[in-house]
Amino acid sequence: MENHFLPEIWQQRIKTEGFEQATLIQKKVFSTLYQEKNLVGIAPTGTGKTLAYLLPTLLNVEPKQGNQLLIVTPSQELGVQVANVARNWASDLGLQVQSLIGGANKKRQIEKLKTKPEVLVGTPGRLVELIKEKKVKAAHIQTVILDEADQLLQEGALGFMQSLLKSIPQTSQYAFFSATGTKALPAIKQLFQDELPVIDVTKEEDSNRQVAHYYLAYPTRRTVEALRRMGNITDFQGLVFFNEVQDLGSAAEKLQYHQLPVASLASDQPKMMRKQALENFRQKKLVELLTTDVASRGLDIADLFYVINAEVPTSQESYLHRSGRIGRMGKSGAVITIVQENTLPELKKITKSLDLPLQEIYLYEGHLTTENPEIQTTKTKQTTKNKPKKPKNTKKKKKNKGARKSKTSSEKR
Repeated sequence: MENHFLPEIWQQRIKTEGFEQATLIQKKVFSTLYQEKNLVGIAPTGTGKTLAYLLPTLLNVEPKQGNQLLIVTPSQELGVQVANVARNWASDLGLQVQSLIGGANKKRQIEKLKTKPEVLVGTPGRLVELIKEKKVKAAHIQTVILDEADQLLQEGALGFMQSLLKSIPQTSQYAFFSATGTKALPAIKQLFQDELPVIDVTKEEDSNRQVAHYYLAYPTRRTVEALRRMGNITDFQGLVFFNEVQDLGSAAEKLQYHQLPVASLASDQPKMMRKQALENFRQKKLVELLTTDVASRGLDIADLFYVINAEVPTSQESYLHRSGRIGRMGKSGAVITIVQENTLPELKKITKSLDLPLQEIYLYEGHLTTENPEIQTTKTKQTTKNKPKKPKNTKKKKKNKGARKSKTSSEKR
């Protein structure tokens, strides 16, 4: 991404928002996307993929010419986030952005579509609905971006995506972005017979190396206690992941009973409840936000340091995406996974396959520490046991002894 490509108003925004330099994925995909060519972009989470596809494609959108750029996201939260980012940069160019996500008021979305927004950001189900109802002019779409492509092309969403892409002209530009190329590429090949150029910066990108990975040994029945103790640590704030929604709900109720400021973010909740929970967490009104993998894709929470896995994730991809909520754009962070003796080997297998160093961490006296408290306690006891006895104050004793003798002598006299 070269600054001389960018309009002056964007160059000013870059300075105002404190962007020091473009990330590797942003540099490598800019020209290809700007030239309206297809590609697959693969980069670790937190390396600026959203701006990597937004800036070059927005420059090709014509104001006042109706729907042209379509960005598809797998979740409502990611859709809202991408739409908000897009609005900032699109407004500088006189472009409108409309979010079309499931769970939101459909009639209101249809009303706003009458203003012919140039940029659409949506989730698969709602987009297919609106295209079938001819509210979205699919034939006018010139560029399609699939954000978190591997998830969009999974079995659950693949039917919607096939229906969606059939409605869009084959001559349109297509770009697929993901953090996990091994999952994304086979799925993409199911849709496109043509070989798409792949730009993969995973091995070169080192901006996420500031994240440390730990395991915390705790019995399953005491998982909530571990979360409660962490939630009471000074200045602690963590995004807590569960594998199952029912476990999440039960834990949230128990933590709230202990008057800990926590909330849950689950796929079966109303949109406004999810939005409020996320907003409260971003404003640091909550110490923990309990969720499932619904929140592991693309969400950017400023200055978040901790990701907690209440149990070992079910896959390597799940661990990778959860971890990607921290350490974004080179910031530091820590991933802590609660394990038991029988689940630790699975975690070690996942982190080893991802080439991530893993270390044990302990909850001790209201703090997280990498020093084993049992060893520290033993050392303290040994030091106390072997500590030389304080010498007696012999002078004091002699003085007292002499005083008693004097008293005895006078009594005799």
